[in-house]
Amino acid sequence: MIITHQDMRLMKYCNKGARVFFERHGLDWALFMAEGLPEETILATGDEMAIQLVAFVKENNNG
Repeated sequence: MIITHQDMRLMKYCNKGARVFFERHGLDWALFMAEGLPEETILATGDEMAIQLVAFVKENNNG
């Protein structure tokens, strides 16, 4: 499953904090904005907010 910027915004995660998160974990912000990222990439960070985001997307997409 692909996690998108729209998913992040539905969780009310702010761009400023998300950009810091992406930088801290060496993730490509521009790619995320353009295409999203696989859930495995997001989960690999081990970050609790990332885990919650993936769970939210799964619940809301019947995934």
